[in-house]
Amino acid sequence: MNEPAPSPDRPPSSNRRALAKLAAGPAAAAAVAASIALASPDAAPGVGRMAAVAVWMAVWWVTEAIPIPVTSLLPLVLLPLLGIQPIKEVAPNYSASVIYLFLGGFMLALGLQASGAHKRLALWIIHRVGDRPRQVVLGFMLASAFLSMWISNTATVMVLMPIVLSVLQAVRERSEDLAAVQPLGVAAMLGIAYAADIGGMATLVGTPPNLSYSRVLTTLFPDAPPPAFAEWLLLGLPLSTVFLALGWVLLTRVPSRLPNDRLIGGREVIAEMRKALGPIRRDEVMTCGVFGATALLWLTRGGASVPGWSHLPLFEAGYVDDAFVAVLMAILLFVLPSADRPGERLMEWRMTQELPWGMLLLFGGGFALAAGFKASGLSAWVGGGLAALRGVSPLVVVSLVCVVLTGLTELTSNTATTEMVLPILAEAGKALGTDPRALMIPATLSASCAFMMPVASPTQAIVFGSGWVPIKAMVRAGLWFNALGVLLVVVVFWALCGVTMGIDPAVVPDWAH
Repeated sequence: MNEPAPSPDRPPSSNRRALAKLAAGPAAAAAVAASIALASPDAAPGVGRMAAVAVWMAVWWVTEAIPIPVTSLLPLVLLPLLGIQPIKEVAPNYSASVIYLFLGGFMLALGLQASGAHKRLALWIIHRVGDRPRQVVLGFMLASAFLSMWISNTATVMVLMPIVLSVLQAVRERSEDLAAVQPLGVAAMLGIAYAADIGGMATLVGTPPNLSYSRVLTTLFPDAPPPAFAEWLLLGLPLSTVFLALGWVLLTRVPSRLPNDRLIGGREVIAEMRKALGPIRRDEVMTCGVFGATALLWLTRGGASVPGWSHLPLFEAGYVDDAFVAVLMAILLFVLPSADRPGERLMEWRMTQELPWGMLLLFGGGFALAAGFKASGLSAWVGGGLAALRGVSPLVVVSLVCVVLTGLTELTSNTATTEMVLPILAEAGKALGTDPRALMIPATLSASCAFMMPVASPTQAIVFGSGWVPIKAMVRAGLWFNALGVLLVVVVFWALCGVTMGIDPAVVPDWAH
């Protein structure tokens, strides 16, 4: 997200494009505000103003007229300026609990990376799966999916790509049929990219859109049961598991059918890499212990319907959540001494330079938008406009939502798109006479299902940049994955939403009124 400083020698055409992007935001905002004023003269003044703010931010997010995190600061200026909300009500959105869940979770992930345990775990998984081409791809995908449940998708791919490249290089050097190595390279590279996105869907902390959903839901519906880590896992893990299995079948057969012969040189390279790591170190053990304790605390905290340790008499009701656990355990990494780096701790402050600080602002901007939708009356106005949809099958609407979100996120930031769309879907759910979560959760999951283009996800951009994946191969495989993603999100959500989250698509819950 860091942009280079503008060059004084930038050509005039480039300057004109930059100015056009800047002007497009306020111009589109003015057009939307005027359209609403003409079409709905009885609408509250804040409706058109808030819609204008949302469109302005959407245009700048999509075009990146200014850095995405800076666009996310616009609500701090525009909402007070336009009389929608005072700044003392806007600012707290940038320090919401879920932001600290992301912050703590990312610090834990950085601690895991600093110890090197993530690489050892990835190599162990790949080694155990097998040395035939299809098994090698499966091993890479399993490692990628598991790591991305806990650390960022981008970091996962950055860890695994050198391993993939080393295996491909060894196979290329020892293989008599060099042409046969290319299909393996395509499948392995796409496998780690796609599996990272798929694995991120499994946990609440696995990918930013999941956290966006959590906060937007509680902002729009304060009385709604807040999403718990364990409840999300009960839905996300089966979805990711089925998606990963079917995706592996597709990848080893669609771009090109991989042979099932033993891969020459692959197992040896993995064994050499594992040997180079040496014996497991104390820092790895301690960091994995902290990480495991974090996961256990998340899983056993309890939710609205299932009691856990947060319901013990020690804690006041509602005083602790998953963010509490993430920050507590992240602090612990700064306390425990490192055995490998004398005089240091498992986590040092310099390591936090790798934190995606801009993502925290993006979260805050999206949450401020959701709060502004509600405060201005825009949510209610949208809901009134969607009242004509009542009677349409929720299953049909969910399917359409998944298709649209998948398409949108091929070209735009999945986090920004999710935060822009979720408030609208919340009102659409009420207008349809269904639980708002029945639209919001499938939309959130579908935001991670854009697989066709390099720009759709940093993971895809990274593997495309490796030179192993032609754009035609990514588009062809990605089209199958997009279709499979939409199908699985709809089917798995519809099958499990009642059991895992108590969602009845035919009923609007009391907290939504």
